[in-house]
Amino acid sequence: MGTKQFKAESKRLLDLMIHSIYTNKEIFLRELISNASDALDKLHYRSLTDKNISVDLSKLEIKIEIDKENREIIIKDNGCGMTEKELETNLGTIAKSGSLAFKEANEKKEDIDIIGQFGVGFYSAFMVSDKVTVESKSIDSEQAYKWESSGAEGYTVEPCDKKDVGTTITLHIKEDSEEEKYSEYLEDYEIQELIKKYSDYIRYPIKMDVTHKQKKEGTENEYEDVVETETINSMIPIWKREKSKVKKEEYNSFYTEKFNDFLPPLKVIHSSVEGQFSYNALLYIPSHLPYDYYAQDYEKGLQLYSNGVLIMNKCSDLLPDYFGFIKGLVDSPDLSLNISREMLQHDRQLKVIAKNIENKIKSELQNMLKNDRETYEKFFNTFGTQLKYGTYNNYGMDKDKLKDLLMFYSSTEKKLVTLGEYVSRMKENQNTIYYACGESIDKIDLLPQVDAVKDKGYEMLYLSASVDEFVIQVLQEYEGKKFANVCADNIDLETSEEKEELKKVNEKSKDMFDLMKEAISGEVDAIRYTHKLKNHPVCLTSEGALSIKMEKVINAMPNEEKVKAQTILEINENHPIVEKLKDLYKNNKEELKEYTKILYAQARLIEGLPIENPTEISNLVCKMIAKN
Repeated sequence: MGTKQFKAESKRLLDLMIHSIYTNKEIFLRELISNASDALDKLHYRSLTDKNISVDLSKLEIKIEIDKENREIIIKDNGCGMTEKELETNLGTIAKSGSLAFKEANEKKEDIDIIGQFGVGFYSAFMVSDKVTVESKSIDSEQAYKWESSGAEGYTVEPCDKKDVGTTITLHIKEDSEEEKYSEYLEDYEIQELIKKYSDYIRYPIKMDVTHKQKKEGTENEYEDVVETETINSMIPIWKREKSKVKKEEYNSFYTEKFNDFLPPLKVIHSSVEGQFSYNALLYIPSHLPYDYYAQDYEKGLQLYSNGVLIMNKCSDLLPDYFGFIKGLVDSPDLSLNISREMLQHDRQLKVIAKNIENKIKSELQNMLKNDRETYEKFFNTFGTQLKYGTYNNYGMDKDKLKDLLMFYSSTEKKLVTLGEYVSRMKENQNTIYYACGESIDKIDLLPQVDAVKDKGYEMLYLSASVDEFVIQVLQEYEGKKFANVCADNIDLETSEEKEELKKVNEKSKDMFDLMKEAISGEVDAIRYTHKLKNHPVCLTSEGALSIKMEKVINAMPNEEKVKAQTILEINENHPIVEKLKDLYKNNKEELKEYTKILYAQARLIEGLPIENPTEISNLVCKMIAKN
């Protein structure tokens, strides 16, 4: 029989497919196994609807053989097979899929479960083969036929002697080139790995002959090769089993094996959703941050399956960035795949599934927070920073989704608390959530400004992470309560009478403060007395949106532009140092300038800020000590 030409558009598409559409050549095996699985599905379905067809379901299988010497991979199935016409139609015209036609013809039947929506999957064989032979005998035909092609030149179809119903595909593997080592596909272990990676959950057994070393009978150290036929795939996905019937150890071993973690997960989320788009999801919260989480090449995402066949190893669209540490998979029969099956044709299904998954993760975390506080605190200590970044990223677009999951250290509870818990304990008529920032909890607790707020009996949130204050700035308020930094100038702890009295005192000392400001070269925006310091002499207070802590964080970033917070040097009006300052202003203005430099340096040290002129300050301190 003469060579038949592919249709012009099919010829061009075949060439494109071989050279560009598929980025990952190893998926050829996934495609051919999926086609074989479809053929078995069709035979099973036909046996249910046609009493003339009898099938022993236990015998349905896929067999893979490797002939290294002849550079061949053979994939056999005992499914429904193809007639001469079907070989022509399904393999002669690219994108004419028998599976899709079968699905459309039976789309009202709920038990049809077929993934091969596009005939082009078969043509992925040409990425690794220079000749493909398909021998097939249909359940509807006495005569078997052979389809053969060496690529875009065309194909032949002719009768052959195949006796059993089913299909055998023989791939003649290309010779190695400098760029590609095709011979790796002729190794047993490589094919077994590809089966486990992409087709582990095909519902039919995928069998191979596996060679084992076995001790010879009657000998001590002599071994012989024994060939045994083994089922390579596990067939039943753990995520399709009933949750009540899956043991914790099974979930954990699946996680450590599939996601290459040496520690069991902190939490397992297993859900099955029926509706507009049905899917099964198996999600894991790791017990530690992935070691490469902050590496440039880290990829978030869930494995994406369609009816047990791996479609994408990292589908990033299924997870928001702030849940990027979640590992797991989604398996859905409702995905519309495009011709390469590596990308999705439409993302509407994905968006719906992704939204559901996001809500599921959030509700599971809220339940953990409510019912298993110890585990939640472990989770938050590990992944809290990611939630905080998620809160202020994208201009705070996701803040309302995450604000109830955030925790901060409490000055009164001496542990992590939520914003909701803080608000529930607020004093009557208290409209402000107070917080203080610093490098560590201990350092914050020693801040001069913190003492005064403690003295008034208010609870404070201690923000020690660099991201914390940015989160507070984005949130702005929680349940109608505004946030206030106790180290900012707008902290409101005094009565109107106290404020009025302080205002008068500051006005009287204006000239002295101007001189002091000049002494430190205008490093601060103002100098003034305050009543908010209990026993401490001085502090630095920020004015405006940019706090001193935020200045430190931003300036530590690798950028050329530096920012400066508007700062005020505040002096405790009730501290003995004040009388000394007044006396120096009257009698020794030069010495007042020296005192001012020391006080400003002291205030910077308390805030954890560097001193620009440490030698000068050290000499001034020594001078003061020697004088007294």
